[in-house]
Amino acid sequence: MPSLPETMLACELREYFRDRVELTTIHKPVPAPRKGQVLVQIAASSINPSDLAFLRGIYGIKKKVPVTPGFEACGLVVASGGGFFANALKGKRVACFAGATGDGTWAEYMVADAKSCLPIGKNITDEQGATALVNPLTAWALIKIAQEAGAKALIQNAAAGALGKMLDRLARKSGLKMINIVRRAEQADALKAIGAEHVLLSEDPRMDRELMVLAKKLSATMAFDAIGGDATEKLARAMPSRSRVIVYGGLSGEACHISQGVLIFRELRAEGFWLSPWLERQSSLGMLRLAGKIQDLLSGELETHIQARYPVTEAQAAVDHYAKNMSAGKVLIVPGQKS
Repeated sequence: MPSLPETMLACELREYFRDRVELTTIHKPVPAPRKGQVLVQIAASSINPSDLAFLRGIYGIKKKVPVTPGFEACGLVVASGGGFFANALKGKRVACFAGATGDGTWAEYMVADAKSCLPIGKNITDEQGATALVNPLTAWALIKIAQEAGAKALIQNAAAGALGKMLDRLARKSGLKMINIVRRAEQADALKAIGAEHVLLSEDPRMDRELMVLAKKLSATMAFDAIGGDATEKLARAMPSRSRVIVYGGLSGEACHISQGVLIFRELRAEGFWLSPWLERQSSLGMLRLAGKIQDLLSGELETHIQARYPVTEAQAAVDHYAKNMSAGKVLIVPGQKS
């Protein structure tokens, strides 16, 4: 292993603002891993909706500032703090999560718990590795929940985004019908181009009626809500009695609206999904098996389109770019990228 530098470039969040994001770039010491941890030299890190929520202080995790943001990355393990699994990872490329405390992935190096790192194969690029966890695992988990519930058909909004496309492809691979809701005609065309069968436009005045008819025809008894606000009730009203709405995102920035009458008299169930506790409930062996399955699908059902790449020094521009056009694909922060 090459010798490590004493300092590194890192993005820093110094204060949470609800209405904006302010990031700076600093030089800081390269951190040292403790027992059970590894030091990852970051090759690429992704920006997800969860990152945008975190930067505004409205995510399920709120770290003490100043802090380096970023939840997901790919890189090379260059040092171990000791422990069997941490030592076994040294010299391996991994996809990794940042911890619930401490600095994140938008830097040249990051300390990660060994248990939050998944070794990736030589056939997986750094860009694929940087997007191999949050969205693919969320898509896998939601489809698994639907299968365990015996669902035959599903509904999802925000279907034009990277996760929405994964959910549609994975549902079809699993033999489930998916009704996709998007905002714009060009998004509908993009979904149909990847094989989506049922696509509705949310701005179409006939949408609510068409969704209800299609949900009844296909027996859609589960919906995935990434938006919140009024969108939650639109999904709930469209489905048959005793259906489920699973809320996993809040792109609208508004609380979920759903009337008591819809819940009570149609015996509907509304619930939340967060990937972090779902992963904690999985066994170590189960996670290793799941990692293998996910990697096999990264060039197919779980493929992610990359729309732009930025160096660490331009993390602010990277976040602004992604926030303005999230459905166009992922934006990566790449330490080796030149300005």
